[in-house]
Amino acid sequence: MAGHDINYLAVSGILSLLGGPAVQPPQPPGNILADFAGGGLVAFTGILLALLRRGVSGTGQVVEANMVDGVSFLGTFARLAMKTRMWDDERGRNLLDGGAPFYRCYETKDEGRFVAVGALEPQFFEQLLQGMGLTEREVLPLDGLERGRNDKRNWPFMKDVLEKRFKQKTRREWEEIFDGKDACVTPVLEMKELEEQGYEQRAMVGLSESPGREPKHQWVPEPLRPGAGGEEMLGQWVGWKRGRDYAVDGGALVKLERSRL
Repeated sequence: MAGHDINYLAVSGILSLLGGPAVQPPQPPGNILADFAGGGLVAFTGILLALLRRGVSGTGQVVEANMVDGVSFLGTFARLAMKTRMWDDERGRNLLDGGAPFYRCYETKDEGRFVAVGALEPQFFEQLLQGMGLTEREVLPLDGLERGRNDKRNWPFMKDVLEKRFKQKTRREWEEIFDGKDACVTPVLEMKELEEQGYEQRAMVGLSESPGREPKHQWVPEPLRPGAGGEEMLGQWVGWKRGRDYAVDGGALVKLERSRL
């Protein structure tokens, strides 16, 4: 069947997590997530792993990578978070998908401009309120003081207060207020702004010599036997069971193949 980024996201379950409240359709993030991350970057990782394997075995490797499995792997955290009830099934009501008032974007006084807020930890949230000239009492309803900011019942009230306050100043003014402060507040820059400012695309990673090459700095790990702790982690993280999802062969854990999309 023919498909594009939006289709790979759809059948992997990841598209259901993206966008606003559940009453609205899911929103695909351009073709960044499945094509370039779940496809290109995963394939690149496979090539690097194949080179490492060749260095050990002396034989070439065939890299099998597809965008459905790749992007599904990228969504592992959200899937596991749902099992522990850290993430609801309903989109737009969770800590990291725009549901939390202290982890979302807000429009500023200059219409069409936004700031991004990521004040998850208490110390960052405290800096956020200080920068905005607010107290915790002002952002929590009176009957919610004891429940605190992580109680979802307080989020609509808190969101309304922060929305109104952010619209009192321009994005540039908020940028100046939070510059150098650990409040996790940044301007949402647009691509054309980066071009106008002469932003240069940097390399994805940088490499340098490791000080660990010097004998006095070397770290000598305690060796583990093959598969040590693996069964426990697979059970806790993804709910896998021996015989159903994997087998044990010479101490190593081997995944059992099952039908898939």
